[in-house]
Parts: sequence; structure tokens; C-alpha cells
Amino acid sequence: MDYFKKLQELLKTERAEDRQSYLKFTETTSVAMRRETGYAWYPIAIRGTELGRGDYLTVEVERTTHLDVIHQLRSGVSAMLFSNHDPKEDRVEGTISYLNGNRLKITLRTDELPDWASNGKLGIDLLFDDNSYDEMQNALKLADATGEKPTEGRLIRILTGAQSPTFQTEVPQQATPMLNHSQQQAVEKIMAANELAIVHGPPGTGKTTTLVQAIKALFQRDHQKILVTAPSNTAVDLLSEKLAEQGLNVLRVGNPARVSERLMALTLDSKMAEHSATKEIRRLKKQAAEYRNLAHKYKRNFGKAEREQRKALFDEAHRIIKEVGNTEQYIIDDLVARAQVITATLVGANHYTVRNLTYDTVVIDEAGQALEPACWIPVLKAKRLILAGDHQQLPPTIKSEQAAREGLGTTLLEKGVRLHPEAVTLLEEQYRMNEAIMGYSSAVFYENRLKAHASVASHLLFSGDEPLVFVDTAGCGFEEKAHSTSVTNPEEAAFLLKLLMGQVDILAQYYTPESFPSLAVISPYKQQVELLKDLLQHAPRLQVYGEKLAVNTIDSFQGQERDVVYISLARSNAEGVIGFLSDVRRMNVAMTRARKKLVVIGDSATLSSLPFYADLIAYAQERNAYKSAWEFMDV
Repeated sequence: MDYFKKLQELLKTERAEDRQSYLKFTETTSVAMRRETGYAWYPIAIRGTELGRGDYLTVEVERTTHLDVIHQLRSGVSAMLFSNHDPKEDRVEGTISYLNGNRLKITLRTDELPDWASNGKLGIDLLFDDNSYDEMQNALKLADATGEKPTEGRLIRILTGAQSPTFQTEVPQQATPMLNHSQQQAVEKIMAANELAIVHGPPGTGKTTTLVQAIKALFQRDHQKILVTAPSNTAVDLLSEKLAEQGLNVLRVGNPARVSERLMALTLDSKMAEHSATKEIRRLKKQAAEYRNLAHKYKRNFGKAEREQRKALFDEAHRIIKEVGNTEQYIIDDLVARAQVITATLVGANHYTVRNLTYDTVVIDEAGQALEPACWIPVLKAKRLILAGDHQQLPPTIKSEQAAREGLGTTLLEKGVRLHPEAVTLLEEQYRMNEAIMGYSSAVFYENRLKAHASVASHLLFSGDEPLVFVDTAGCGFEEKAHSTSVTNPEEAAFLLKLLMGQVDILAQYYTPESFPSLAVISPYKQQVELLKDLLQHAPRLQVYGEKLAVNTIDSFQGQERDVVYISLARSNAEGVIGFLSDVRRMNVAMTRARKKLVVIGDSATLSSLPFYADLIAYAQERNAYKSAWEFMDV
């Protein structure tokens, strides 16, 4: 099918661009910079070693400083143990096989630790993630070949638009009191679908709750084997916990992003540790380690008899490790067979422990943020597919502009909604925003179908407060400054801070420090965020609320919410150039983070070059929510 050939070409382009930018970054940055950006752990200490699968050495390491730095290391990715004494020479590649908090295990492509490993200054560097690209390319090739088959290819042909999905007409209704009308409709659509159902969940509409109830209902009705996936570990973690709370036997494959005890108990590692056959594994591993230690006692300059003895000891250690592998496989097969729901990331759905499984139903959550080739990994294991997400929020990040332009930026969710509207249920009631905050997004992105639940429709920070304010900086002379890849607007940032301080002073009259509302300051531009963070460092009145105040890019805030949100749009120029603000889905994400108050600060003269912003300003004016920055100049 040409469909998959084209996707393979686009993925090849993206891989090349991604590798290029990765190499450029890692080759030109210090270990401290790589650590700050999440590409490295440094320094680390070795806490133990054991022989793993295929006679490779597994090393357990712990990072000893910078413990709170967020990092991108995760299970299954390629990484490298290095020594900073001579990082170009002293390095050995491997794969991260386990990660928990500040400890990880890396399986190295060697059966002995190199001598330099005992000299300190050790670190772990993330290598380019070829594995994920290989998995995606293989999935596209397999989808291409399977799509022609009469039975196995049916779901593939539906997703590519060659056929239409079908639905059962006689489905017993299942009343779930905790669900509202549209959520109930979504569950019924899922229960009726033979091949495909799509849950379109705008911000705050309870998409996770709906999915969990649908999965539970499917299992109770058919005792199905179900796989639940999402592009990020965080989304998989949330679903895993919620499904377990419903009494389902959940097996979380791969390593969670959040290290909570509740979540760890669902992981394969944790369940293996509690399995009755694990005692035998510990005994065998101890025995193998003893043989290895004996073998290592022979120095390297020894005679034939010693060499043979050393070899015999190593052979015995390897034989035992093979036995360990067989016992581990037995435990894994047993745990997988007993699991009712398996949860993993999209690529994690091909983890060696579950690679060959097929499922009655596969769920892909956050499908609006998932790269299409990655979705085909779990899709190929499914008889029926449930896609859930919101294609009106931010799409997946794509490094190659060319690949994005030529179609890689369009997700499977978007295609599904366009091709098969009969499979889609829109969740219509939201539980987050005051209706004035919700209104513009509802009109532009959701056909005016969103309703605010009574519990939030008119909630405010305090009686008489305004839930929505657009502050227009036109004519104030707040000029943007261009940077190589970003934009700042220093005067707008200082002005926002002044407004925020005034807001905090008012809130202090209504709230104690403990009950103080949560605040966010967000901007589409990284440099503007850095500038705002810097200004905050020098604002003691705001630092008191440090725990309650978050400053970050819009993209980083997707999936989060706060009581009060300030947005700094930063663009202000005579030409009306607004750059990537023209991707209005980014603005949809920004505006829908706020629960009780949204303050948007921008230059109408620049922004109005795009109808979306002209209409937003008109919406604010209709609601008496429009203010000129001049009104605040003497505050």
C-alpha cells in the first residue's frame, strides 16, 4: 500500500533530522549541560553487577548528586557508561533495562567491567534512540504486508480509509451512575464497536474516567485481553493506577515515570519479585556470582591449567544464568497470562516480554500527541481499537519541518475523526473552567458543544472577581526582541509581573498561605519563560508563593491545570508577524489550563493579523473582559 510506503519515507526523513540534531547537541556540550537537559546522569556510583541475558553484564548504578533534575533516561533506550577522565576512549554501550528513582540498571555489551570503571568520574549518557525508530519502521512494513489480508487486514483498511467500521445494534445498556450523558454515550459506542471507536475528549471533560469505565465494562462483559497504551509514561501511569483502583489485575510493562509505591506494585519487576519461583532465581544468581568471582581470581598471566579452570568456571556461571533466564521466562509467561489489562507506552507494547501477544481490544490514549508510525506498533496487535484524545490540542513534536509538512504531523486520531465521524463521541461536559474561560475555545474548536458543569460554570477566586481578562498592550511601545530560535518581550514580562503582584496582594486578603490558589505564568516562547523566571527570582513578594507558582512554556503545561493562568504572548511588531502563534491549537491548550481566572496579555495590533486573535479580542470585549494596558500604568 502506497499509504505505508509514504509513511516510511517520512519517518526516514524524521529519523535523519532527529539524529543530526542529537549528535550536534551531544558533541558540542559539556557533561554538565547534558545533565541539565536530561541527557545524562553524572556523577554516578556503581552499586552492583550481575550477568544478564545473552552473557551480557548488567550494572546497577545510582546518581549521587543533582537528584531532582528531570531526565530523559528510560527503560529500553540505548545508553553509554563513560568515564569523564577520558570520555572519548573510556566508554561502553548498552541498554537501560530498569529504572527506579535515582537507580538504574544498564546491560552492557561486555561480560566484564572495564578497568577504568574503578577510577571514578563515571556517568551515563543517553544515546540516540534507534530502537524506537526501528520498531516504528518494522510496524509500518508489517502493516503494509498485513493490509492486503482479508481478515487480519480489516482494521488496517478501516484506519487508512479503504473500508468503514461496523457497530453492533443490540448492545445491552450499562448504566454507570458516575458518568454524565456524553460519557455514557462514549462507553456505549465502545461496547458496540466491532473495529473502531473514537473518544474525543476536550480539556477537563473526564476522558480518563470514561476510558477506565469502558475498559472495566469490556472486561466484565467478555473477559477480554486488553492492552492500554499512550505515547508518554506519565499518561500510562495515570491509566494504570485508575484501572487498578477499579479492581482489575493490571500489569505495567516498562518503567513508570512516577515512582509511587502503588504504581511500582503493578510493574513486572515488582510482581516477579513476589512470585513463588523467584527464590530459586536468587539462589541460582548467587551461585553464578560465586563461580564468576572464583574465575576472576585467576590473574591474566597464567598457564594452560589455570586457563582451563577459569574457562570451566565461566562456563558453569553461564550455564546457571541460562537456567535463570528460563525460570524468569516461566514467571513472565505466568504473570502475563494472569493479567487482565496490560499497560505500556506505544513502543513498550513491543517489549520482549509481551512482543508476540495479540489482544481483543487495544486502547491508545492521548492519541492526539502520538506519532502515527508509533501507533501502528500496538494497532497491529488489535482486533478492535479505541482511540482517545483531542486533535484540537498540541500534536506530537516533530524535528523535521519537511516531514511534518508532508504528513507526519497529522495523527491517526485526526485521520480517524475525519474519515469515520460515525465512530466518534465528543465528551461535552467539562469540570474545570468557568464558562467565560471555556466559551471561546468551545466556539472555535468544539462547535459550541462544550458545557460547563454546574460545579464550575460560575466559580471565581472571590465574589465579584473577573474570570477572564484580555490586556491589550498595543501602543505601549512593548517591542519584541528576536533571538536565534525564540522571542522575548522584556517590557511585557515586567508588566505581567506587576499585574501578578497586584493579583497576589488581593488574593492574600481572601486566602491563607495554605489555601492559596495555584498560579501559572505561561508563554509560547522559551526565552520569554526564562526571562519571566529571572524576574521572579528578584520579586520577594512572589517568592513567598513559590510552591503555588509555576512558570513554563505552553507546551510543558499540556495536561495540567491551575486556578489562575497568566499568558504572555510576547509578539509585538509593526509587520504583524506572529510566528508559531499561528498554530492556534497551542493557544487552545494555553487558555484551557485555567480554572477560575485567565489573563491574556498581548498586542492586538500585531495579533489581529490572524482572525483567531481578532475574534478572541472581540469575545473579550463582548464580556467586558477587554482592558488596555494603559489602565494599569499607574498601578
